[in-house]
Amino acid sequence: MVRGENKLGKLKPLHDPTKEGVLKIVGLMSGTGSNLRKIIEWAELLKRERGQPVYQVVAIFSDSSDSMASQIGKEFDLPVIIRDVRGFYAHRAKPRSDLKLREEFDQETVKALSPFKAKVAAYAGYMSIATWPLIEAYLGVNVHPADLSIENIDGRRKFIGSQAVRDAILAGEPYLRSTTHLVEPVVDAGRILMISPPLPVILQEPFDPKNQNQVRTIANNHQERLKKAADWIIFPKTLQYIAEGRYAQDEKGHLFFDGKPIPQGLRLEIEEQGERSPSVKCH
Repeated sequence: MVRGENKLGKLKPLHDPTKEGVLKIVGLMSGTGSNLRKIIEWAELLKRERGQPVYQVVAIFSDSSDSMASQIGKEFDLPVIIRDVRGFYAHRAKPRSDLKLREEFDQETVKALSPFKAKVAAYAGYMSIATWPLIEAYLGVNVHPADLSIENIDGRRKFIGSQAVRDAILAGEPYLRSTTHLVEPVVDAGRILMISPPLPVILQEPFDPKNQNQVRTIANNHQERLKKAADWIIFPKTLQYIAEGRYAQDEKGHLFFDGKPIPQGLRLEIEEQGERSPSVKCH
């Protein structure tokens, strides 16, 4: 059911299954693809339970020849496209920081994926910064290992970038969360879709924040815990809810869930055993 009316006016679903059919997704990955694997497994579980697909991963793209994309594609009988971004830059004798050249890479990626007619790109451990050609071609969804609703005094998001887990631990956060968000031009700044249940921070005693080796070990352990307890839950669920038409936006781009505004995303408070829909709060 698509919730299209709201007292603030007409809302447009991010995906309308009644008009567009089953949501088609391309999975973007660079490494092991564990998030993508969970996304595919969740789609298969929903299909078995309901007798029809809710969303469908139609292809896998990897920017690394060292990734496990081929193995995942073989396991789930999915087409795989690999374009090694390191080789792309090396062939042109340019650094990977050259984002203008990255636009050329992304244009070719979009062209390679165009036959699959996907609407959504799931950034499942995709380590390249996306540029306009890729951002405009798909509704991009990413998962980030931090609560992106936490802001600094100046209003900017506090825990962004590749060291977000470490930064949250050093800032004294008692809990960690993951966030799914739309992929938009500024990294980790896209509109928030869903925030995971909290994961307690567990520190070694004594904990020395100046001990870089200790901090690195603790951060890595927590990131792995967070992946299993958070990413693998909210990424598939976010795609499911998009596919069901439950996420929508108004004419200003403000997001809604089941017709209710979610300026700070949909927050999952409890992952109940045996339940497909944990308790949620709109923020």
